[in-house]
Formats: sequence, C-alpha cells, structure tokens
Amino acid sequence: MISTNKNGLQLLTLIAFLLFANFSQAQFIRSGQIEFEVKTNLRKSMGSSTWAEAMKEKLPKYKVAYYQFEFNDQKSVYRFDRWENKEAINEMFRQSDERGIWYTDHAKGQVDMRKDVFGTSFQVLDTLPFIEWKLTNENRVIAGYNCRKAVGKIMDSVYVFAFYTDEILIPGGPCSIHGLPGMVLGMTIPRLYASWMATKVNTEKTVTISEAEPAKKTFDRKSASSTIIEKTKGWNDESDPESGKWIQLMIWNVLI
Repeated sequence: MISTNKNGLQLLTLIAFLLFANFSQAQFIRSGQIEFEVKTNLRKSMGSSTWAEAMKEKLPKYKVAYYQFEFNDQKSVYRFDRWENKEAINEMFRQSDERGIWYTDHAKGQVDMRKDVFGTSFQVLDTLPFIEWKLTNENRVIAGYNCRKAVGKIMDSVYVFAFYTDEILIPGGPCSIHGLPGMVLGMTIPRLYASWMATKVNTEKTVTISEAEPAKKTFDRKSASSTIIEKTKGWNDESDPESGKWIQLMIWNVLI
C-alpha cells in the first residue's frame, strides 16, 4: 500500500496538473494560420450551354487560388490570398474569389460572408448552415496532421467529402463548412467541381481576429438566393436546358 502525507499529496496533484497542461498544450492547437489551395475545374463549372462551350476554349481547365484561414479560439476569418496564375484567368472569373471573405464566430454559430456576384457585392449575415455529417473509418495525413474522413450534406443535396483533424480544436473549415470535432484540412465538393487542400499550417503566428466592417445592407441566405435569381432573370436561354444550371451553381457558391 502506498501512503503519503498532505504535502506529498499536494505535490503530486501539482505535478499531475502541470503534466496535463503541457500535454494539452502540445497536442491541441487553438490559434494559428492555415493556407489552402483551392482548385476548381473552371470548364465544368460553366456547364454545357452554347455560350459556355464557346467560352471554354479561351479558358484554362482549372483555376487555382490560395486562401488563408486564421483562427483564435472560437473565431476565424477565411479570405482570398493569391492566384497561382492570375494572367490565365479572365477577370470575370476572378472577382468572386478575390472579394470573398468569411468571418465566423463558432461559439455563437454565426457567419458573416462577403461575396461578389458579377460586380454586385453581398453581405450575407446568418447562422452557420446545418450540415448532416457521417464519420467514416478512412484516414489520411494532410499538412502533417492525421485526419479522419467525414461525409456531409448541405443545402439538401450538395455533398461534402471532408478530412478533419482533432489536433486543431476549432470546429471549422474553408468557407462556412463546420460542425466536425476539429478543423477540416481537406475537402471536395463534387457539385461545385472544387477541392480545398491545406498546404501549410502555422501555429507560431500570433493571430488576432478583427470584427467585420458593417455594411449598408445585409442578406440572409434565403434573401440572397432570391435576389440572385431575380437579377439573373433572362440570362439563360429557354431553348437550351443546360444554360440555367450555372445559375444554380453560382447560388451554391454564394451560400456555402
């Protein structure tokens, strides 16, 4: 039998606390910066209308952008950083990326998204979207972190295939993806013909998340969707069933 006096018990308690604190600090990350490579199949995302087919030959197959995700405790900001090859992409296909920014308060479950749709700026202020997640047993290493695969469904029919790590505590990801027990470091959304992959994780950087600047007018997801539909009336060719699909794709991109 092991016995100890009061002072000895206090010393053991202090040692155990320090060991646990050091373990927690070493294993779990609460603040930092993550770089994402975002790759979109530009030609497929345009659909197959007559207009799109005529444009495709003038564009690269993929557009590749880099975004920065900064986080501190339960707040994050995700924004465009740079292009891999800016000159290869027409300005019309760059604006929505370059002006996109997401401010998220994960504790409150709120997101403030700034989006651009063909020159029109939207500030979408709403709760984080509901995502129905199912965890799998598939694993992979991304940017040096062990990640587990999860499959989610958003906006009723859009599937998200994500890999998250529980070593980074914030339950977030690129855009407004959230709700897993850790940070999403890699994902694909087939219906958007796009993938997001973390290339760097910097935990040495001191991150301060600033508040989003107020806008003159805000939308929620529902009003933003209806406004885009109203603004794009007459843009599709009624004789071409494929011509309207890119409008739905654009709405998904705005709301995600």
